[in-house]
Amino acid sequence: MRDTDLYGRILGIESPWEVTGVELRLEAGEVEVFVARGGGESYRCPECGSAASRHDSRRRRWRHLPTCQYRTILTADVPRVRCSEHGVRTIGVPWSDAGSRLTALFEALVIDWLGEASVSAVARLLELSWDQVSGVQERAVKRGLKRRGSAPASRVLGVDETSFQKRHEYVTVVADLEGEPRVHHVADGRGKDALSSYYESLSDAERSRIETVAMDMWPAYISATVSCLPDGGAKIAYDKFHVAAHLGDAVNAVRSEEHRQLLRLGDDGLTDTRYLWLYHPDRVPAHRWPRFKELIDGTTKTARCWHLKEVAMMMWETRDRAEALAVFQGWYSWAIRSRLEPMKQVARMIKAHLDGVLNAIERGVTNARLEGINSVIQWLKKSARGYRNRDRFRTAIYFHLGGLDLYPDSLTFHTKP
Repeated sequence: MRDTDLYGRILGIESPWEVTGVELRLEAGEVEVFVARGGGESYRCPECGSAASRHDSRRRRWRHLPTCQYRTILTADVPRVRCSEHGVRTIGVPWSDAGSRLTALFEALVIDWLGEASVSAVARLLELSWDQVSGVQERAVKRGLKRRGSAPASRVLGVDETSFQKRHEYVTVVADLEGEPRVHHVADGRGKDALSSYYESLSDAERSRIETVAMDMWPAYISATVSCLPDGGAKIAYDKFHVAAHLGDAVNAVRSEEHRQLLRLGDDGLTDTRYLWLYHPDRVPAHRWPRFKELIDGTTKTARCWHLKEVAMMMWETRDRAEALAVFQGWYSWAIRSRLEPMKQVARMIKAHLDGVLNAIERGVTNARLEGINSVIQWLKKSARGYRNRDRFRTAIYFHLGGLDLYPDSLTFHTKP
């Protein structure tokens, strides 16, 4: 078989295109494959598909998968056509998507590698520039979002913010919590507009389909959900772990104040105990249990506050709304009479948001899956050593967590049987 026929078969080149030559450069470690478009074929505008006349051609080169150990380059004189409506346009080639200087197969390889490593690492290992690899990622996300169409709506959504940089800069992330968690929307900031823009991208039917939105008690997210969703207030479910964090903060505030008071009296009984109070009784390491048992059985204010925290969390031991309400009512009365101001503040906060807390308990909804997504996002940020701007940060989130179809359109040309 001739080398031109071999590469024609390997590359999937078909009429009107053909491989016209193959040049091996041993010293450069490179193979160059020349491809040309045969004559006698009509031309069409790539924009509208209408008949067009040939205008001229431009030489283009594409990086392809290596031939053995040799870097492989495709070279072709690509015709440009003149359309009566769109003017001069370059026609497409079957081995690569428009705007890319990589073949579809090579771009698919880059996409696969990007799923395992950072842009910098992929660029170094594949001998590409950082901008080339970043361009592959951007094109992949653009294709994926276009194929997905409008942002899909599920029955159960999770909403949370994640930090973009250290200067209190955030992006808002909306994820589907049904099935495999997927990011549907990433917006700048954590204001009302950041979430409203997602809701407004949905049709009335899609908005009506949403049954539950899990979130923390951030007023901007609450306002956006109430104003944009039909009966939005009834769809809010406040995350269990957000409530638990407030309860834990109350325990720590009481411990910190009491510790200072005891030290003034020469009592160091609460020294180095901050993290012990974070344990659930069933998860205390064996070697720490004697000290922990002594603390929770004590008569300190901190011990009383810790017991209040544990009783509050008993609300989540049932899925029955009435039972959870009864637990809260008894706990609230105790907390308000406890004379522990940090816990009283948390009790009032929970009471003000009680319907959303009970929604979460009754429906068994938490943002645990979204917290997992946020962990991946922070890993992406760390592995990239930060992002220059939010656009690239959003692109990385969609690429890794959007559940998108990322591969080039022309890849099907190469994978035909």
